[in-house]
Amino acid sequence: MRTRTGRGTARGGELPGTERPPARRHGARRALGGRWLVLGKDGRLTAYARTDEGLLRWTETSPGGPAWAGPDLFPVPHLTHLSVTQGADTYVHFLGRREVPRQDGPPAVDVVHAIQYQTGRPVTEWRSLGNPHGDRERAGRVGVPAAAVSASGRVYVFVRNAGGGVMLRREAPGGQWERWHDLKGSGVHDGLAAVAHASGRIELLAGGGDNAMRWCQHEPDGELRRELNIPVRTVPGTASALETAPDRATYYWADPEAGGIVAHRPGGWLIPLGGAPAAEPVSVLRAPVDGYDCTVLAHRDAGGEVALAAFGTENEQSGVWWTPTGEHSEAAPALARDALGRVVLAVQDRDGSLRVARQTGEPGLAMTPAVSV
Repeated sequence: MRTRTGRGTARGGELPGTERPPARRHGARRALGGRWLVLGKDGRLTAYARTDEGLLRWTETSPGGPAWAGPDLFPVPHLTHLSVTQGADTYVHFLGRREVPRQDGPPAVDVVHAIQYQTGRPVTEWRSLGNPHGDRERAGRVGVPAAAVSASGRVYVFVRNAGGGVMLRREAPGGQWERWHDLKGSGVHDGLAAVAHASGRIELLAGGGDNAMRWCQHEPDGELRRELNIPVRTVPGTASALETAPDRATYYWADPEAGGIVAHRPGGWLIPLGGAPAAEPVSVLRAPVDGYDCTVLAHRDAGGEVALAAFGTENEQSGVWWTPTGEHSEAAPALARDALGRVVLAVQDRDGSLRVARQTGEPGLAMTPAVSV
């Protein structure tokens, strides 16, 4: 399935009655992990970014847009990384890696967590989840957190430990947090990919060395068990995961030899998808297009230019065509569906502004020109 965009007709375009925010307001944007464009229970979209000052947030003023409010700044000092995930209850969870300088030696590193319960409402205070290592030197080598939320609303937080394995900390049923649990593994790279199935089960993929490692729950909120390694190499930090059938995930990552994106479902073959992605996860979304269940992918190349593709879900082998959008992004692009069910593509422009394109009513995945908000 080919995609079409309105590129080139509205560069620098603005929504009626809005002004482009000052260049680099709140400082330079930083990479943000996870799904940074989300749909709330009230039907409004929210977009997030990270700066050296903390968390930025843009919020649709009404379901389906087109107007947005923001950016609002939520100060969070000393974050080196920040990831976003959302549960079926639509609560948005923020997981950060914090590095606080100390005069008496290495910085103190911990994982912090905050929640946004409702669209446009304040973010809770940031709570420390600690560090799987008590020794400060080893604690400083802990990786970037990734997270998923089970159907029961329990948050699962995964990090690479100092030894190259994977550690898990999750919420207990009563809302307290269990201790860090060692899932083992070896040679793990940052860029863990977690997926929460509609059934409540959670899966995790971790690239490392000549293998990708995988952990699965066999029942909702059960223990995560190590599965057989997948004998493939991945570009560190590029893995994404999407539920593409009941209790079945498709994983996407960049291939270190060919440079393009590949798709893989455990037990199947690698499927080359082409593209020229930067060393970051491809954005993934399931959405109906022309009445068909489709998977939509978006990535940016090394120069920051964004490309889009759509195809029948689990039908990658029929061919994937990448369409340049004409948009530049300073971070990995984001995909979501709005209150009207339209595919929405969001990017962060060179001047720090948020730009948004939406699916039109035309056949195929036709997108409007992106506008600054």
